Amino acid sequence: MSIMKFTEDHEWLRVDGDVATVGITDYAQNALGDIVFVQLPDVDARFAAGAEAAVIESVKAAGELKMPLAGTVVEVNTALAESPATVNEDPLGAGWFIRIRLDDPSALDGLLDQAAYDKLTA
Repeated sequence: MSIMKFTEDHEWLRVDGDVATVGITDYAQNALGDIVFVQLPDVDARFAAGAEAAVIESVKAAGELKMPLAGTVVEVNTALAESPATVNEDPLGAGWFIRIRLDDPSALDGLLDQAAYDKLTA
């Protein structure tokens, strides 16, 4: 069973065991506007929590996907290179960015659950 967690920087994580799929929330994609370019990291890249893991460019602004927790990239969503608008169309599904193997799955306890995230964005 997967669990969903959120960051105050508007990233989401869907966690299965010690692997998390990471993307930006609907709130974030809406704030960015039409996404026109996504630059993803390399598989096997290691990141500390809070590090910039991906670049997101939209018609309004440039932003980044911050690493929600420390870990190693095990997969990237290569479809975003040709169809970055997928992030706008399905941010919590097909618009995912990376899958990471978490260094410390217990660090998930420090992230927001759905209710806390909804309160943050209300």
